[in-house]
Amino acid sequence: MSNNRSGIFIGGLMLGAAIGTLVGLLVAPRTGRETRKLIKKSANAIPELAEDISTSVQIQADRLSSSTLENWEETVDRLREAIAVGVDESQSFHKQNTVDIRNTPNNTDSLTEKLERS
Repeated sequence: MSNNRSGIFIGGLMLGAAIGTLVGLLVAPRTGRETRKLIKKSANAIPELAEDISTSVQIQADRLSSSTLENWEETVDRLREAIAVGVDESQSFHKQNTVDIRNTPNNTDSLTEKLERS
């Protein structure tokens, strides 16, 4: 997150510097000819400034993308672990609450006799 904020800060700083320069030129006590020359130089520098901002934004986007991917993978791993624990607990609970009829004595004959008598 701090990488994303620093990229936004740097982009904002560059944009603020460009706007401040332009405003400074417009209110400076120079002749019109001198001001126009400075504005022309500034306008010629805009593509380079835009490229710098674009590069900075791309770097920050790449960092954010890789950070998001790492966080996603960690989240998926934790989810898988939680599901595995839940499945194990469910199976354990099922085993505890299941009666094993193979080990019980065979009293079905006497029970059937009792039912037939009634």
